[in-house]
Amino acid sequence: MSRRVVVTGIGMVTPLGCSTPETWAGLLAGKSGVAMLTKCALPGLAPEVSIAAEVKGFSPEPVLDRKEARRMDTFIQYAVVAADEAMRSAGLGGIGTVPDPENTGVIIGSGMGGLVSIMETRDLMEEKGMGRVSPFFIPASIINLAAGQVAIRTGAQGPSYAPVSACASSNHAIGEAFHAIQRGDADMMLAGGTEACLTAISFAGFAAARALATTYDSPETASRPFDATRSGFVHGEGGAVLVMEELESAQRRGAPIVAEVIGFGMSADAYHITAPPENGEGAALAMRRALRSAGIAPEDVDYINAHGTSTPVGDLAETRAIRSVFGEHADTLAVSSTKSMLGHALGGSAAIEAGVTALALREGMLPPTINLRQQDPACDLDYVPNTSRQADIEVALSNSFGFGGANTSLAMRRWSGDSAQGGIAGPRLRLLHSLPLPQ
Repeated sequence: MSRRVVVTGIGMVTPLGCSTPETWAGLLAGKSGVAMLTKCALPGLAPEVSIAAEVKGFSPEPVLDRKEARRMDTFIQYAVVAADEAMRSAGLGGIGTVPDPENTGVIIGSGMGGLVSIMETRDLMEEKGMGRVSPFFIPASIINLAAGQVAIRTGAQGPSYAPVSACASSNHAIGEAFHAIQRGDADMMLAGGTEACLTAISFAGFAAARALATTYDSPETASRPFDATRSGFVHGEGGAVLVMEELESAQRRGAPIVAEVIGFGMSADAYHITAPPENGEGAALAMRRALRSAGIAPEDVDYINAHGTSTPVGDLAETRAIRSVFGEHADTLAVSSTKSMLGHALGGSAAIEAGVTALALREGMLPPTINLRQQDPACDLDYVPNTSRQADIEVALSNSFGFGGANTSLAMRRWSGDSAQGGIAGPRLRLLHSLPLPQ
């Protein structure tokens, strides 16, 4: 039997707040973090794309002093601050030396990395010459330095790297951290994702790809997953870090357990550079693999935190994938998209959503899909419309998919303190693991 893995701490930096409690409260209240764009100008683009889910009021202090912060792109700052909160909430006293450095690792993903630093340095170089480029430019902007900076500050000497799979990046990070603990490569992992790339070039690229929301009554209503009038996603930013631990190690130190991670599945669409297949077969395969990894049946799942980006093709494909995997049980599942409130933080979104899913299991509350006023008849599931809901859920999935056809699904279980929890009876578990994956 592989080792069991639990989440003991969560840190978040999001458009609804620079901490987990602020974000969670905003989500349950159905609050939108979308507003007019302030972080860059978009000359030449249609004015309707000048909205964003920006992180507001963020300061890296006191976790980082001003000198340290100036040497890091904002996406790295988000990761370090989220890691500090995660460690505090896990009873580890904030970012600093971990209890067992050799058996602690850091995996933090990002889709775009230091795009802000790259653009600013390009402008500086053109204006003042190549000799003015900072020696900190490269370590300020490359994607693996979010994990690297957290590892440096904690002394973590275990696995340390950055998955890059567009909007699935941080689910890959959490899934790989889960596997690292399962197989004994680490007893503790700091895992998640981060993104801060609200730049003219990223808006221009997404607008050219016709991916951004362009029709809405107000910025707050622009992200409308599963609504018949949805027109695209809202560009966002933010990140989250989870403290994940081997169960017995966590119990020995008296760690507060939020939820148990029980499975992870991933797949590739092998179909298109940006669009999923209409039937959602790649997403379905990832969910089936998550169920098999967890040793559970489709009927055991109560809630899905959907990828739900508010794009016409993506939301429909995910709905069809859920129906493919869960059959009639899909009619009793609760499904919601927190991107309706947080926008799409790209490589940081999955980590935020994994943290939200863990909290939903612990608190027995489901965040809503807001702005769902005219549900698409083809998107025919229970999307927890507009208002959060109390629900005694036991098992949940968190889905994240990315450009290039990357699909991921993370399975979690509510933690009850029962030492026998976390596995279906042995014979059934072995049977499920022996079954071939449905095609």
